[in-house]
Amino acid sequence: MNKAILLIGGNLGNRTENLQQAVMQIDKRAGTVEKKSGLYETAAWGHVQQPDYLNQALQIDTTLGAEELLDTVLDIERQLGRVRQQKWGARVIDIDIIFYNDAVIDLPALKVPHPQMANRQFVLVPLAEIRPDWIHPVLHKDVSALLAECTDTLPAQKFQLQEQAR
Repeated sequence: MNKAILLIGGNLGNRTENLQQAVMQIDKRAGTVEKKSGLYETAAWGHVQQPDYLNQALQIDTTLGAEELLDTVLDIERQLGRVRQQKWGARVIDIDIIFYNDAVIDLPALKVPHPQMANRQFVLVPLAEIRPDWIHPVLHKDVSALLAECTDTLPAQKFQLQEQAR
């Protein structure tokens, strides 16, 4: 069995419902969701003229290899309405593989650990909630240390309000 850390997020439509649907599909098709963080809201990164994002970290147990997992989560994104039009653009759902066991993978379509994860609070904050002890296999620091060192100025705020129509 393989352990993977995923980050799911989105900023279009009913964000909480979209994340719930993603968790259900991941659990059904990609692997057993063992842990999930709360929801965190963050201003858009990259192209900033768009709605705020909700993000959630998941730890899954999966029998899938890393590339199979990527194919599966991309298919889940498509099934849930994701259309790729612009890098860092608004989206219904995004599913990223942050860690896959302690592997370092450098393929054209898959880079693990996620190359920018240590620079983004919206990844580190929810990840620290579920796996503060996970060691980054390249930087050799745990998630708690990476979060303490992160210089990202876009805070990830715990999301507790009811989703409002957007």
